[in-house]
Amino acid sequence: MNTDVTHMPVPATISDVERDTGVAKETLRVWERRYDFPQPQRDSFGERVYPSEQVQKLRMIKRLIDLGYRPGKVISYDMEALQALAEKAADQRQPRRTPHPDLQIYLDLCKSLDADALRRRLSQALMVMGVRNFVLDLMAPLTTMVGDAWACGQFAVFEEHMVTESLQAVMHSAVFALPQASHISAAPRPRILLTTLPQERHGLGLLMAEALFSAEGAQCISLGVQTPLPDIVEAARSQQVDVVALSFSSAMNSRQVTESLKQLRARLPEHVELWIGGGNAALRRRPPGYLRIIELADISARLEEWRRLRAQLNAPAA
Repeated sequence: MNTDVTHMPVPATISDVERDTGVAKETLRVWERRYDFPQPQRDSFGERVYPSEQVQKLRMIKRLIDLGYRPGKVISYDMEALQALAEKAADQRQPRRTPHPDLQIYLDLCKSLDADALRRRLSQALMVMGVRNFVLDLMAPLTTMVGDAWACGQFAVFEEHMVTESLQAVMHSAVFALPQASHISAAPRPRILLTTLPQERHGLGLLMAEALFSAEGAQCISLGVQTPLPDIVEAARSQQVDVVALSFSSAMNSRQVTESLKQLRARLPEHVELWIGGGNAALRRRPPGYLRIIELADISARLEEWRRLRAQLNAPAA
C-alpha cells in the first residue's frame, strides 16, 4: 500500500490566505457568512483551513475586485467563468505605451524552465533598449502578463518566482551600473528613499521605480521590502531625504494601505513628500492632498516638476 503523502496539498490557514491573496481575514469571514464562500474546513484545533482550490478561486476574485468588479457579482462564479472575466478585462486594458512585441517569448522560456536563457535574453534586451524603454515597454507589461497568468491558474507559483528572480537580477545589475547622480547634472536632484511597508513583500515595482528615478538623475536610497514604519521615518530623517517612495501591489489589503499611509504621513518631517505607486485598489481612489500617486511612465515628468518647484523656492527674491 502506498502511504506517500508528500505531494498532498496542505490546507492554508486564514493567515496564509490573507497573505497570499490580499483578502483580509475579516473580509473572508464576512464573505463566508454572506455569500457562503469560501467554505473552510476545520483542523484538529477547530481553526479554519482552506483547500488549495478555494485559495486559487480567492486569488481570482481578488484580481477581479482590483479591476473594478464587486464581490457579490463574481463570488458565486466557478473558476472557468472567473477566468473568462479576467481574460476579458486584461484584453480591454489599453496600455499607454506600445509593449515589446516579443513578450510571449519570455513566458515560453519560463514555461521551459530555462532560467539561464530567460536571464540572458532579458539582459540582451536591456542593452538594446536602454533602462527606461526596458522598464516601460518590456518589464512592466511582462510583469502584468505574469500576474494575470498566475491569477488565472496558467502559471505555477514557482514559474512566477522564476520570472521575478530573473527580472530582479537583471535590474539590480542595471541600477548598479547607472552613473551616480552627482555626475549627471547640476540640477537639483531629490534624495528618494524607496521601500515597502511590512505587509508588502513584492519588490518588482519598487525596483522598476528605482531604475527610472536613477536614470533621471535622482539619488536613490533603497531599503528593500517590508520596512517597519518607525524605521522608514528614522531613515528619512537620518538620510535627509526629500521624498519617500512606496510601492503597493494588488496583494496588499487596501484598508491597510490607507491606514498605514496616514500614520506614516503623520510621523514624517513636513517637508518630505510621499510618493506612491503600484497596482493596489487603494491607489485608484481620489488621494488625499499629502500623497502623490506616481505611475512609472510619469516619473520623468514628476522629477522635472519637483526640480522646477525647488528652483523657484530657492530663487533669490527680486
